[in-house]
Amino acid sequence: MDTAFKMTFLNPNSAVIGLFVVCVLTRLLFPKRLPAPLPPGPPPKPLIGNLKDLPSAQDQDWIHWWKFKDLYGPISSLTTWGQTFIILNDARFAVELFEHRSKWHSDRPHMRFAGEMSGCGNILGFMRWTNRPKAIRKAMNKEIGSKAAISRFNGLQKVEARRFLLRVLQSPKDLTDHIRKEAGAVVLKLTYGYTIEPHARDPLVDLADVAMQYFSLVGRYGDWLVDFVPFLKYLPAWFPGAEFVRIAQKSTQAFLEFGGKPYAFTKQQMSQDNFHQSYLSNLLESEDVKPGSEREYVIKWSAASLYAGGADTTVSTMSCFFLAMALYPEVQRKAQEEIDRVVGERLPEFSDRESLPYIEAMVKELLRWHPVVTAGVSHVSTHDDMCNGYFIPKGSNIINNVWAFTRDPEVYSEPNEFKPERFLGENPELDPRRLVFGFGRRICPGRVLADSAVYINIAESLAVFNITKKVENGKVIEPKVSFQPGLISHPEPYEVTVKPRSPVHEELIRAVEVDYPWEPSHAADLEQVKY
Repeated sequence: MDTAFKMTFLNPNSAVIGLFVVCVLTRLLFPKRLPAPLPPGPPPKPLIGNLKDLPSAQDQDWIHWWKFKDLYGPISSLTTWGQTFIILNDARFAVELFEHRSKWHSDRPHMRFAGEMSGCGNILGFMRWTNRPKAIRKAMNKEIGSKAAISRFNGLQKVEARRFLLRVLQSPKDLTDHIRKEAGAVVLKLTYGYTIEPHARDPLVDLADVAMQYFSLVGRYGDWLVDFVPFLKYLPAWFPGAEFVRIAQKSTQAFLEFGGKPYAFTKQQMSQDNFHQSYLSNLLESEDVKPGSEREYVIKWSAASLYAGGADTTVSTMSCFFLAMALYPEVQRKAQEEIDRVVGERLPEFSDRESLPYIEAMVKELLRWHPVVTAGVSHVSTHDDMCNGYFIPKGSNIINNVWAFTRDPEVYSEPNEFKPERFLGENPELDPRRLVFGFGRRICPGRVLADSAVYINIAESLAVFNITKKVENGKVIEPKVSFQPGLISHPEPYEVTVKPRSPVHEELIRAVEVDYPWEPSHAADLEQVKY
């Protein structure tokens, strides 16, 4: 997917340009008087305001916004074409606005490109703050909103984590593919009762990969000119410079399948009384859901939102884990010593978690070191407000730079280092789970599930594997430490070596095929589904 078409529009006709210029000039000539100054920021240019101060699609937006902290302070702003952006580089302001005054700052931008044109508007994270997302969150909180609720799926997570170990043992070069497959296996079984292809590509795992690529590409508000100039959405796909329309069409098709196909699969299995208990089946069984009703929409897209959250976010975190272990062998050694001492010659269980404080600290540090959604998802203010002496106009788009929060040296000592020890002892540093899963009414409803997935995967991986830098022809190859731009940020491809710690540990890995034989896949059943 080519992201070079960000905010591209070539050769517009003069009438359209004229209308646009009139609108802009009206705002410039008759500006609204503000009761207090906006937060500081770069000076605007004539007509376009701070358009050139927005990050490009190729930029690591968290780094782009982080630089504003040195230039303008912990809260800054810019404006372009009547839209005010407030940038928060200090978590205190995010707490103040999104938690203490959440009723005023919990909306989302009107995302014409991502929401209307690209099919992402049905995913919870992009929804405006109305009764619909409230109902979706209520459904999700009922099924996955607590440790007690999530514990029902501990067995599923444990089995798929063990199968992940086996895949890595058999083909360590395909590490990232194995991470994706395991994440897909868990979220599809948990959400829809769907069993993936165990030894080949799976259609729903592949569908999730495609949809989430589009999700990350189109989901950053401000990357696409149509968000500021609405009439551009009416351009035909063949029009010069309208590649963004073709991207939107492909994204829409991907999300129609993403939301519709697995939902129809579960309903078909239930109609045949041949289904596995799942998030979706529990909701459908608990009430009479009429086709086409608002309740069906809520249930269908709450499941799809869970599918979206689980299909990609854990992948990013676990990819960071293997990279960090190669870079910080002393951390790996301490973790393995704790597992050996507490667990012994078996694989860690969920019941061991409270007895593994260093592993628990590693979970926190992994979430802090590189947050999955580095610059958060923008909030929109529904009322005029003040923050730190500055005016926050109604309709402001508030960017909470989560990466800056987790790298704040006033909160985290040596923030660039991977140090689980920071969360141990008598004066532990701030738990990053208070920062990385969002704030207030927009906090991630799948955070408990994500946290448990990270724990079981890193505990079992460290129990049986040594993760080291790759050595080629006697030369150590330093893994590349760089992160991809996008709404959900992944590490750039890197190479590490993953080997079992001993023959005993290899036997532990291989035992999964005896302890938990492979189940038949539902991929063939999916081919018969109509949606």
